[in-house]
Amino acid sequence: MDFELSEQDLEFKMMARDLAGKRIAPIAMELDEKGETPQELIRECGELGYFGFIVPEEYGGLGMSTVSFMGVLEEISAACAGFGIMLSVHNSLTCDILTLFACEALKKKYLPRMAAGELIGSYCITEPNAGTDVAALSTVAVDKGDHYVLNGTKSFVTSAMYAGVFIVFAKTHPEEGRNGISCFVVERGTKGLELGKPEQKCGIKASDTREISLMDVVVPKENMIGSDRDGFRMAVTILNGGRIGVSFQAIGIARAALEEAIKYAKARKQFGQAIANFQAIQFKIAEMGTRLDAARLMAYRAAWLKDQKKPCHREASMSKLVCSQTANYICNEAVQIHGGYGYIKEYPVERYFRDARITELYEGTTEAQKMVISRDLLKD
Repeated sequence: MDFELSEQDLEFKMMARDLAGKRIAPIAMELDEKGETPQELIRECGELGYFGFIVPEEYGGLGMSTVSFMGVLEEISAACAGFGIMLSVHNSLTCDILTLFACEALKKKYLPRMAAGELIGSYCITEPNAGTDVAALSTVAVDKGDHYVLNGTKSFVTSAMYAGVFIVFAKTHPEEGRNGISCFVVERGTKGLELGKPEQKCGIKASDTREISLMDVVVPKENMIGSDRDGFRMAVTILNGGRIGVSFQAIGIARAALEEAIKYAKARKQFGQAIANFQAIQFKIAEMGTRLDAARLMAYRAAWLKDQKKPCHREASMSKLVCSQTANYICNEAVQIHGGYGYIKEYPVERYFRDARITELYEGTTEAQKMVISRDLLKD
């Protein structure tokens, strides 16, 4: 097995590290406090191709692999996890579902502008009463001949304020449960599509998150992605990429926290010497570093399997489970190494600690990942 990134993948990763260090990390605290992502940063990353990283070249993207994109995502997330999740959702969920399942007309209509960062994508599946239980979603799409009329509410919509297109899952055949779900592209500005107030979150505050409502929203029939009733299958497939994306977001947060803990341990002196000289601190750092490496290897395995078009449902969930738990463990230990200062906003580990918590919640909770993994292991 080859554990080395290709020269091209490594080059993209280093370019992202340079961008993150120079442009994003210096303003990360400000983005967290203001709860926003500057439009100029979105434009800059659009010009660099980050919003079309895995979009095929014929539709204006870079056409790079999942493995390559995940290296970039780790670097961006290490600087600002809120901006990292915007890139992850846009590429791994919204662009990917169009690339894999949309007709040629929809691909040509939306992907070039999405790849350029002119249209940001949002993925709308969760509802107030339908999270892990996707079959319980109540948004409906009624067939009116040449168009559908959508009604419902979506919760926790990432990048809603910045989105130009919304990928919306709705029931075209409510009586069929999960087998009656279909998927649509809804454009920003469509009459009846309303954005709610921004959610006041614990972490990843630079990421806009809010509820959207659809009230008699008219969507042309040609804006259905894939086939009627095929929404659930597409959602399950696409979530593999989303979970791999969250894995690398978690790795980025964890790596940043470990680096800050090491830096602080070398500088902080107690009892006449740096606390890095104490075995208690050394053992913490050893455990943090080992868990981080193990998590990253699991995540790259899942990304590689996805690139090879091999089954990765279980591996994506395993990756997401381990990486999210590792991020929370490492960030907790990083705060502990900082002592009281780790609880102060002046120190980055306070933000990493808050940012890491979400990685065990979205794209399927830790418990949901265990359900997926156990079912796969137990099946004949």
